[in-house]
Formats: sequence, C-alpha cells, structure tokens
Amino acid sequence: MKLLSLAVKNVLRYRHRTWVTVLAMAFAGAIMIFYAGLFEGWMGAMETNAVSMEMGEMQIHAQGYRDDPDLYTVIPDYRRVIRQAENSGLIASPRLLGGGLAAAHENSTGVSIRGIDLRAEEGVVLLQNHVFSGSWLSATDAKQVVLGYQLARILDVRPGSEIVLVAQAADGSMANDLFTVQGVLKSVGQGIDRGGLIMGDRDFREFFALPEGVHEIVMKRADNGVLLEQATQKMAELVPDLEVNSWRELQPTLARLLDLSDVSMIIMLLIIYAAVGMLTMNAMLMGVFERIPVFGVMKAVGFSGCRLFGLIFSETLLLVTMASVLSLALGVPLSYYFEQHPIDFSFLLSESSTIAGIAFEPQWYCRVTAGSVVMPVVFLYTVALLAVLYPAWKAAVISPVKAIHHT
Repeated sequence: MKLLSLAVKNVLRYRHRTWVTVLAMAFAGAIMIFYAGLFEGWMGAMETNAVSMEMGEMQIHAQGYRDDPDLYTVIPDYRRVIRQAENSGLIASPRLLGGGLAAAHENSTGVSIRGIDLRAEEGVVLLQNHVFSGSWLSATDAKQVVLGYQLARILDVRPGSEIVLVAQAADGSMANDLFTVQGVLKSVGQGIDRGGLIMGDRDFREFFALPEGVHEIVMKRADNGVLLEQATQKMAELVPDLEVNSWRELQPTLARLLDLSDVSMIIMLLIIYAAVGMLTMNAMLMGVFERIPVFGVMKAVGFSGCRLFGLIFSETLLLVTMASVLSLALGVPLSYYFEQHPIDFSFLLSESSTIAGIAFEPQWYCRVTAGSVVMPVVFLYTVALLAVLYPAWKAAVISPVKAIHHT
C-alpha cells in the first residue's frame, strides 16, 4: 500500500511527462477501440451478406448435385426432409434451380434461374429486403421475375419490362415464355448480380415442366445458441442419403477469412502498440535517469532493489490505467456513434464491391462487442507493462554509491 501511495506521488510530481505519456497511450487505445469496432462491423457484414442474403446457414442437395448440377438431380421427398429439419430446430425453404437464356430488346445473356417458395424463403434469407427498384415477388402475380443488379443492366430492363426466357425443359421440349420484370435487386453477391433470375416455384415448375422434387433446401437455425457444426451433423444423420453442408463448407474462402480475422486484429494491435511501447519505455527511462540520485539515497537507507522495481512498475500501471479510462471514454462513444451512423463511401463506390463473391454496401458500420472493447485495452496493458521492465530493472540494480554521485 505504501508503495502504491509513493507511486501516486511520483506520477503527480512529474505532471508534464505524465500527461504526455497518458494522452499518447489514450489516443492510441481509443483509435484501436474504434478500429476494432470497424473491423468487427466489416467481418459481421461479410458473414451476414453471405448467410442471410442468399446462402442460408446450411444447404441440402441430392448426392452429386453440387459436383454436376443437373435439372433431373432432385430431392424427391423434400417435404419429409423439411419436416425433419423443422423438428430438429431448423427453418427450411425449398429451391428449384435451372439455367437458361434471357433476352430483351437486342440483348441476351445466360441466366441462373431460381424458383422459390415465397413464404418459406422469407423465413430463411433476407433477399426480399434488398430490392433496388420495383418490388419483390408476390404470390398472387404469375410470370413475374426479379433480376440481379448487373443482369438488369446487361439486358437494359427495368421494372415493368418484359423478357423472353428460353431453356431446356425436363420433358425434353424447348421451354420458352414471356415474363415481366417485377423488381431489380441491389448488389448482394457476384453470382446473383451477374446472372440471377428469381421466380415463384409454381412458375418454375410450369416453365421447366418439373412437377416434383427440388434441387436445394436452404436452412437456418431457429436458435442461434445451437452450434452450427452440431446442427449440421444432426441433420446429416437424419438424411444420410443426401448431402448436408454448412455455409462454411460451401464458402471455404470466406470461412478462412473470418477465422483469420482475429489474427489480423492482433497483428494490427501489435504494430500500433509497438510505438506506444517505445514511448512508454522512453518516458520511464527518462524518469529513471532523472531520479538516479534519489534512487541511490533510497537504496542507501534500505529501500531494496525489488521494491524499487515494484515502484517503477506501479507508476507505469497507474499511467496505463489512466490511459485506459480515457481511451474507453473516447473510443466507446465514438464506436457507438458510427454503429448508428455509418461511414459512407458512396462518393468512392457507385455500387457494392465484392470479396470472395460477397457484396458489400458502401456504408461501413461499426460493431461494438466485448472483444472490440476489451482486446485493445488488454493489449495496451500488456505492451506498456512489458516496455517498463527494462527501466524498472535499470533502477533496481543501480549501485547506491554511484547513484548518489551521478550527475
């Protein structure tokens, strides 16, 4: 207790050096709390756009479908599979998948056609909330389609325009029909953007002459407290004749990127705090050299080297604590503000960019989590206390005779 009291007096005695050191550490800490929040927001948006927009958390396919997508490779008894999924705490939606050629005006391009159960799909993904123009599909309107953002530009169409679809039907005939563009999606992912065409499942079955079966069942957990791996394994055991994959297996590049996010954060913290560590070591070394005669007298009257080491360490601990409080007072409110008011990069990006096929909006939100707040503070303590070891050791081993006569 006496050691701590003496440390407080020493910190207050050299106020100029104290505040320079504290403010420098506090500024670095606040910046890193803000950066960590931005990083968490970016990684969270990446996972959300991959899972909630299109893919879902898990998907079921017939054996071999993912390796060789074929209109005839279907899950025949899909209603039973959906019931099993729902009984296992999952929310499921069936999908029909096909390919064809879309044409409008003088333009044409290949498209990936998706037929969906409108009500079930809304319970699994959020694609319906990301319509750029027009509106989402309605169960009451027939022969309506929603197009990806880039696809609409390629075909030069807008809501209300008509397009011609041509494809090979399941019965071997040539399928062709006229559809009306109901809406155009925002940029949500490279696949949908460039070639995605979505219609109701009834229109899909009629167009492709495919009365039964589905190609894909997309699912998500009703309770996020259940581990994704456990839910995937349980579902795989219920349908051993089908392929069950989590989004991490379907998007391994994105999964690895997210797994490495903590490592990237630690590297950035180490780079920034290396400067903080050098500043702390420099400030404490200056303090030690300024007080060498004082330390010599203290050791001469019985103040041990260990206690002197503890004194310097305690002084640094006080400085870091003051800096941490200030960094939290600055960094957390700043992060909360940008959690509600994103940084807008619209002036740089006219549309969403993509990474690993996943689209990002030009608005960048912060995400305040326990990790984004605690990790920078823990690193601040760690780096500063490591940096003070040399100055503290220097003071502890000083010779009383030489110290008293030091000039």
